[in-house]
Amino acid sequence: MTRIAVLASGGGSNLQALLDAIDAHGAASPAQVVLVASDRAGAFALERARRRGIATAVIAAPADGAALAALLAAHDAQMVVLAGYLKLVPPDVVRRFAGAIVNIHPALLPAFGGPGMYGHHVHDAVLAAGASESGATVHHVSAEYDRGAIIAQQKVPVLPNDTAASLAARVLQAEHELYPRTILDLATRP
Repeated sequence: MTRIAVLASGGGSNLQALLDAIDAHGAASPAQVVLVASDRAGAFALERARRRGIATAVIAAPADGAALAALLAAHDAQMVVLAGYLKLVPPDVVRRFAGAIVNIHPALLPAFGGPGMYGHHVHDAVLAAGASESGATVHHVSAEYDRGAIIAQQKVPVLPNDTAASLAARVLQAEHELYPRTILDLATRP
């Protein structure tokens, strides 16, 4: 069973989708979440984990790769899943988990990615560009924001009267379907 550490900065809805998918697999699940860590002590993702009896931690210095690597090692994490984690993962952690550290982005990368492209900023940019579709992208994490190899994508249409909020809701639904499925698929690979 693959031991997953989840890094989150906010509410953790993608964490919840992953936990629900693991629950749906029951004893046959190929993965379990063993740690949820956040750079924000008040992140609701931490509360979601506490309610499930999952270990939690606050990342005091997100740029301190040695401290983050030690935290992950202390929980014997085999895969790292970013779920709305807004900090750049230190290069030594990216190297240590090469091929086993993933993120989900609320657009169809490589478009609308990079520094500052998160949340409503992404959806505002998609609408401003007049794109006819958007979606969610699961990708490997690299040393640069949103530049790792793409693993999977799920498209959603951009509707004529979309606002950033209405587009975001549709993309989030796609994330909640795509991300857990992709993570559990990756957990079954040797």
